[in-house]
Amino acid sequence: MNVSESQTSWRAHRAALEARGFHAPEVVGYATDEMKRDYRLAMDAMPTLSTTASGSLPALFTSYVDPDVVRIVFAPVEAANIASEKKTADWLADTAFFPVVESTGEVSSYDDFAQNGRAGINTNFPQRQSYHFQVMKEWGEREAERYGLARLNYASEVDRAAAENLNRFLNYSYFFGMGGLQLYGLVNDPNLTASLTPTGKAYGGVRWINSGVIVASANEIFLDIQSAFYQLVAQTAGLVKAKDKLVLAMSPGSAVALTATNSFGVDVYKLLEQNFPNIRHETAVQYGAANSTNPQGVAAGNMIHLFAETVDGKKTVYCSFTEKMRAHRLETYTSSWKQKVTSGTWGAIWRYPLASTTMVGV
Repeated sequence: MNVSESQTSWRAHRAALEARGFHAPEVVGYATDEMKRDYRLAMDAMPTLSTTASGSLPALFTSYVDPDVVRIVFAPVEAANIASEKKTADWLADTAFFPVVESTGEVSSYDDFAQNGRAGINTNFPQRQSYHFQVMKEWGEREAERYGLARLNYASEVDRAAAENLNRFLNYSYFFGMGGLQLYGLVNDPNLTASLTPTGKAYGGVRWINSGVIVASANEIFLDIQSAFYQLVAQTAGLVKAKDKLVLAMSPGSAVALTATNSFGVDVYKLLEQNFPNIRHETAVQYGAANSTNPQGVAAGNMIHLFAETVDGKKTVYCSFTEKMRAHRLETYTSSWKQKVTSGTWGAIWRYPLASTTMVGV
C-alpha cells in the first residue's frame, strides 16, 4: 500500500472510527509498510508532522499585567479652594434663608427737652434653594471576579467613579448654579455687578494671549487687574483696601500671561505682590472661554475674577452643600449588588456680592 492508498483508506475508515469515539483531526493517512521498515523512523512515527507546525506558546502565557493602575485624569475641581466650602442644613432642607440686617435712622440737634432722632433696622431674608443629585453603583459577581483576573478591584473602582461624578457635578454647581432654581454660582449670581471689558492693547484687540502667544505687555496685563481692583474699591466705598486678603482667579491658560515681564525684568506676579501683598492666586478651567474642549467655560471669553475674602470680618462668599455624599442601603441580589449615592448643593452663597468684580475677554 503506497501513500496515496493509505490516505484513501484512512478517509474511508475515518467516519466509522469517529462514530466509535476515536477522533484524530490532524491525521491524513495510515503508515505504509515501507514507512514501517524504514529504520530511521522511531517505531511507527510518521515521516512528517501529523500536527500543525507551531513556533511559540500562546501569547497569554508570556503577557504581564502591571498592578500599578493608571487612571485617566481630569481637570482639577477648584471651586472649594477658591471660595472655601461649608455645609448648610441637611438633605431634608429645600430652602435656606440668610438674614440680612441694615442699620437705619437719623440724628437731630440736641436739646434737653427734645426727643428727635431715631435708630432702627431694616431686615431682609434672601433665600436659596437646594438641588440633590445621585448616581447608582452596580456590579456583578462574575463581572467583579473577571476584572480580578486583570488585577483590578472592580467594586472599588466603581466606588471611586461614583465619588468622582458627584464631586465634579458639585464643583460645576459651585461655579454656575442650577437653572430654574434660586441656586447660583460664583460667576452668575444675579446680584453680582456686570463684567468689565479689558483695555485695548498696543498689539491690537483686548486679549492677553492669542494662539498660545502672550501678546499683551506686563504693564498692560497689570493695568487690567488694577482696573478690576479700582472697581472693587468703588463698589465697596473704600471698604476693600489693597492690603486686604484678595483672591485673583482665572483660567490656567490666562495665568500663563502673568509670567510676562516688563522692560525692567519684573513679571506681573511681582507687580501684584508689590501692590497687593495679601493677594492669593487661583486657577480653574471654568474661567476659560467655552469651546469643544472646555464645555464648562464662559461663553463670552476668558474671565478674571477678583474679590475680597472678607468684609467687616465676615466671609464674602462660600460654596455650600447639604450632603457631600450620602450612601444609601446596599441592595444584594442573587449574583449582583446595587447602591445609590447622593449629594446636594446650594451653589455659591454670596454674602457681599459688591466685594466681587469680573473682567471678560482677556
